Amino acid sequence: MKAARFYDRGDIRIEDIPEPVVEPGTVGIEVAWCGICGTDLHEFMEGPIFIPPCGHPHPISKESAPVTMGHEFSGVVYAVGEGVSDIEVGQHVVVEPYIVADDVPTGPGDKYHLSKNMNFIGLGGRGGGLSEKIAVKRRWVHPISKDIPLDQAALIEPLSVGHHAFTRSGAKAGDVALVGGAGPIGLLLSAILKAKGLSVIVTELSSARKQKASESGVADHILDPSEVDVVEEVMKITDGRGVDVAFECSSVNKVLDTLVAATTSAGVVVIVSIWSHPATVNVHSVVMKELDVRGTIAYCNDHQETIRLVEEGKIDLEPFITQRIQLDDLVSKGFDTLIHNNESAVKIIVQPRIS
Repeated sequence: MKAARFYDRGDIRIEDIPEPVVEPGTVGIEVAWCGICGTDLHEFMEGPIFIPPCGHPHPISKESAPVTMGHEFSGVVYAVGEGVSDIEVGQHVVVEPYIVADDVPTGPGDKYHLSKNMNFIGLGGRGGGLSEKIAVKRRWVHPISKDIPLDQAALIEPLSVGHHAFTRSGAKAGDVALVGGAGPIGLLLSAILKAKGLSVIVTELSSARKQKASESGVADHILDPSEVDVVEEVMKITDGRGVDVAFECSSVNKVLDTLVAATTSAGVVVIVSIWSHPATVNVHSVVMKELDVRGTIAYCNDHQETIRLVEEGKIDLEPFITQRIQLDDLVSKGFDTLIHNNESAVKIIVQPRIS
């Protein structure tokens, strides 16, 4: 089968590799669509980061580069391994793409996403969604309604990142939220916030991303920091109070400063983006306003609720898909577009198998 294989920084190859073996306790999935994530871009430009370098196998997967990439994917079950009785051939599914030790519990309240040596399918080994087929342990496979188109279902993984950030924030219906950055995660997080009954203010420089925030309906107010004083505008919108919760989705220090300044006393600032460089924060404001500053990473028992929101029609994922490409065009039409012309794309999804 065809697969996109990461060898080293700047070196991704579309190769023919053996199809996966569907072992006991696993589910064989024919991949329908797979999204390109910002993490994938960082691996391509700066990696290996999450990907274990050649000759240095991951302690759980026992794999190292080259590895098959892709962790935002949907598909159709084509086989079930011995011992799997609650998944059927033909079911539509998405995958919560974790690699954690077998003895790590994954029930409600378990923080398996913070377990030792945690990694992700499509980065740390165990196949990936940028291939025609994959075999995944049953506990990471989530059935979805056939009412959700499979191309849209590929966005449930990044949408779950937004849901986890919302959960970490402690926000509730009726609160006002400020989202700093309208990239893919910022937009999908905003969709979660709207579905949960919050008012959403988005701050963003890019005209294309501002337009996407507007046409998708995920923002009540869109502020461009090159045109207005964001803090002043937030105070006008909130009658001088400030927002209840703010989400940093840009890894830009000036955005973080703005969020701290615009958040009300005893409010919450959640850092969603992955920072590759140190940041500063106005500690005096944090102290004087008794702000909570919280981090969030990936998801943890968030997929079920995220899927429910999509199945009930509370979130429409179609507006966020800006391009569909084939696996052979992964680098030329996918990675290159997102690296050199990212304002033209929100989410590019890849079809590994030509239907």
